[in-house]
Amino acid sequence: MKRYGVTIIWGILIWLMATMFFSFFGEEVLYSPGEKPFPLVTALLLLGTAGALWAAAYLYTLFDHAGDALIKFAVIGTAIGLALDTFSLANYRFVFPALSETQMISFSVWMSCAYAIYLAVPCAMHRYKNSKYSR
Repeated sequence: MKRYGVTIIWGILIWLMATMFFSFFGEEVLYSPGEKPFPLVTALLLLGTAGALWAAAYLYTLFDHAGDALIKFAVIGTAIGLALDTFSLANYRFVFPALSETQMISFSVWMSCAYAIYLAVPCAMHRYKNSKYSR
C-alpha cells in the first residue's frame, strides 16, 4: 500500500480539482444535451481535460520514477475518481447545487469521456516514452 500512497493522493487531488471546477463553473459551461452549444462545448471541455491530464501525468512522473508510473497513475486515478464520483453523483444536489438535472446529464457525459481520457493519455505517454522512437 505504501508503494501507491503518492498515486492515491494524486488521484484524490485530480478528482477534487475536477469536482471543484464543475461545482464552481458548471452552471456556465454545461449545457443540456438538446441545446445547440452542447457538442462543441463538451468537445472543448474534453480537449481541456486531455491537456490537464497530460500536464498532471507529466508532473506525476517527476515524483514517481518507476517504469510503470504512468500506468499506475492512469489505473489508480481512474478507480479512485470513479469511486468518489459514485458519491458525488448520488449526492449531486449537495455537491453541485447550482446544476439542473439536465446539466447533470451533461456532466455525466463529460465524466464518462473524461475517464476514458484518464486511461488513454497516460497510457499513450507511457507507450511513447518506452517506444524505440523516443530518445
